[in-house]
Amino acid sequence: MDGDDVPRRFSTQDDWGGWVMRRLDDGWCAALDRDTMRCTIYDRRPDNCRVFEMGDSDCQRERQLFYAPA
Repeated sequence: MDGDDVPRRFSTQDDWGGWVMRRLDDGWCAALDRDTMRCTIYDRRPDNCRVFEMGDSDCQRERQLFYAPA
């Protein structure tokens, strides 16, 4: 993720060669602490994650949409 300070273990290349946040087998972001539902790399999170303040209503809405059962 060019220009971001994300630790390499939390990122991966997608099918088109771009760098993205790595997701676990169940789809959750690898940097998310599931016990606290907080980002473990908050100060180093990528630009696209900086659009949302942690835990604000926009963040919670996006989580609900993304993780909603199909």
